This record gives sequence, C-alpha cells and structure tokens, in this order.
Amino acid sequence: QVQLVESGGGLVQAGGSLRLSCAASEAIGGINIMGWYRQAPGKQRELVAAATRDGSAYYADSVKGRFTISRDNTKNTAYLQMSSLKPEDTGVYYCNVKPIGGLNSYWGQGTQVTVSS
Repeated sequence: QVQLVESGGGLVQAGGSLRLSCAASEAIGGINIMGWYRQAPGKQRELVAAATRDGSAYYADSVKGRFTISRDNTKNTAYLQMSSLKPEDTGVYYCNVKPIGGLNSYWGQGTQVTVSS
C-alpha cells in the first residue's frame, strides 16, 4: 500500500532547470523526514537534500545555491527545484521518506536526470 511516485526527470541543457516531484500514497501517513538522493554513473548514491517536517533543510555542498527542496505536507509531496544544472548533476534521483513513528524509510522508483554539456 505504501508507494512513492516520482516525476519530473528528463533531458536538459547545462544551465537549465527541472523540478522533481515525489508523491507519497495516503497509506504512508504523516512524514517526518523527506530527502532526495542521486546516483551518478559509477558513483555511490549520495544525499542531495533533505527537509524536516517544519521546513529545516540540508543541502550537499555541490548543490547549494542551485537546488531547493520543499514539501507540501497536506499532499505528502516533496519537490526538488533544480536550477543552473551542470553535467555533473546527471544521475538517477530517488526520493526517500520516513513516516512519523515508523521504523522504516521508503524509496521512490527513481527518475533519470540528464544534463547535456
């Protein structure tokens, strides 16, 4: 019953923008932490951005000033606004959520972001 559906990935030229969305099913309930990870070819999956329920945010140094994480708690949806994209931002982006009171976190299916030079 728990499902995270990601959308918004695609192909964009360097300097362009994309907005990723991650919608959680109602079954997941309230969400404590929402985060975005990415996995570039040949690299480990890394945390890109995370947000607490009250809006406090973390960003990896590589994306500070370019990416913005946000969330709509009424819709159980997280967003990642990506601007000034660089080829090194290319990878599969995954959302991850931890429900309030839950023992486990859940992963989205991933969405491909490709930035051409």
